[in-house]
This record gives sequence, C-alpha cells and structure tokens, in this order.
Amino acid sequence: MQILLCLIIVIVRILRNTFFVCLQLQVSVTRQAFLLSKALTPCTDSINERQYKGMPTHGIGRWKYLLPKQAVRLQPRKKKDKQQMKQSVPATDTAYGTLNVQVSGYDMTVVEHYSQYIHNLCNRLGIKVAESYALPTKSTEVMLMQEQGTKMYVDAVLKTHHRVVQLSSMNATLCPVFMDVLLKNQPEGVQLSVKEHTEADFQARFKARPELEGLVAQMNQ
Repeated sequence: MQILLCLIIVIVRILRNTFFVCLQLQVSVTRQAFLLSKALTPCTDSINERQYKGMPTHGIGRWKYLLPKQAVRLQPRKKKDKQQMKQSVPATDTAYGTLNVQVSGYDMTVVEHYSQYIHNLCNRLGIKVAESYALPTKSTEVMLMQEQGTKMYVDAVLKTHHRVVQLSSMNATLCPVFMDVLLKNQPEGVQLSVKEHTEADFQARFKARPELEGLVAQMNQ
C-alpha cells in the first residue's frame, strides 16, 4: 500500500513538472510572436505610407531659384512682351559659343530633375547658363494592325518631354570633364544631346498655330 502511494506521488510530481514546462514554452512562444509582430509593424507602415511628402512634379519648369541671388535682385521688372531671339555668343579659340544641352524622355519627372542637375552642375563649375526652358511636349501614337484585316487602331500614346539648358562661353578645356560627368549620371530612358544654338531651335520653343497665322495674314492684306 505504501509503495502504491509513493508511485502515485511520483506520477503527480512528474505531471506537475511537465505542465509547468509546457506552460513556460507556451509563454515564450507567445512572447516571441508578439515581439516579431511588433518589429514588423514599422516595416508595413513604411511600405504603405508615401515615400515623398509633396507632389513629385511640383515646381516643374521653374529655374529662377537656380540663379545666384545677386543676379535675381538686379533683374528689373518688365512687362511681358513678345519673346525675341537673343544674339548668340560667337565661339573663340578657347571657348565655345552658345550651346544647347537638350534632355528628352518619356518620364517628365526624371527629365526635369536631370535638367536641374545639369543647371546645378554648371553653377558649381562656373559655366554661365543663359537660359533654361521647356520645349512643347510631343505625342506619338503607336498603331497596331489587326491580325485579320487591314484596319489600324491606336495601341498607345507616347509623350516625349524636352528640356533645354542653354550655355554660353564654355571653356574648351572644361567641356570634356563636363560631358563625362553628364554621361556618367545620365538616367535610363533619357536622351542627351549638345549642339550649337540656331534660329530653328528658338522657333521650336513655340507651338505652331496655322489657323491663327492664316487669320493674321488675311487681316494684313
């Protein structure tokens, strides 16, 4: 009888110890799960939230703030007249004349930011920026032909955005370094070209209005 009682006491102690061990394991597992969920919460919040505070296209086309403060203060206020072509700076033996650094691409934000980067780089290198402006956006329709038949339909419309940074009197020895930096930092999908400024480039800034030009011609007759 005493042996049976001792066996029962031993079994009860074993069961009690097993219960406490299981309870401790359950508490540790729940604590780890709570800590893991708490650590993952900031990650999900950062993914769901906006990565930028304002609109990414805010301020596109503005370039006056890139000029030095003294140059901005010295500019007198004038009435907006019809814009005329400025006289190009002639080239010399040691410096280029008026050059147009043209940036084009399908993503307006990337094109605008790259043109701002070029303007800031010119300010740091001491290259004079005569003007910075945007050309009219060009739209290109992608047409597809049906498998059966000859009828064409519009599949997509691609909009090409252009920005021009006009430079004057850039030193010839500085040009290779300037172009090397631009090409190394050129974004994907953005085309870069540098050429001399002509009257055709100036006229390309304005949208053609054939109907208005026809009416003006009739009035002048």
